Amino acid sequence: MKPLSLLLAALFVSGLAVAVEPREMLKDPALEARARAISKELRCVQCQNETIDESGAGIARDMRVLVRERLQVGDSNDQIFAYMVSRYGDYVRLRPRFMNSTLALWIGPFVILLLGGLVVARRLRKGDDVPDPLTPEERAIVASLTEHGEKTP
Repeated sequence: MKPLSLLLAALFVSGLAVAVEPREMLKDPALEARARAISKELRCVQCQNETIDESGAGIARDMRVLVRERLQVGDSNDQIFAYMVSRYGDYVRLRPRFMNSTLALWIGPFVILLLGGLVVARRLRKGDDVPDPLTPEERAIVASLTEHGEKTP
């Protein structure tokens, strides 16, 4: 059982390894740090909600190389983000910009929280639902059932 645990642990740890390969890394540590920071803000277009820094997909590797090439040319971080968005669309940004098309993403959660709070407040204000009192006919039925000892289903 112990070898199986070790194998599973090794597989788990290897999955956590960063996908950046040594041959992709820049020689200048400052540029490499910028490249890593930018790569952590860009989504792999093939993977589900994974950054290009973490992804092992081929397209993610190509995107990491592209980020490093743009840095070496002298592009700023904003220029690189703009280039990647123009090439891959707004989906490539992990944190979407505040625009008309992303308004629902930014305001939607607050609206849902507000509506939920209003529903809770209304229910609390309403109080316990007290059933309506029995009508005279219902009282007569209950009285006749209890007098005769009949059990209700």
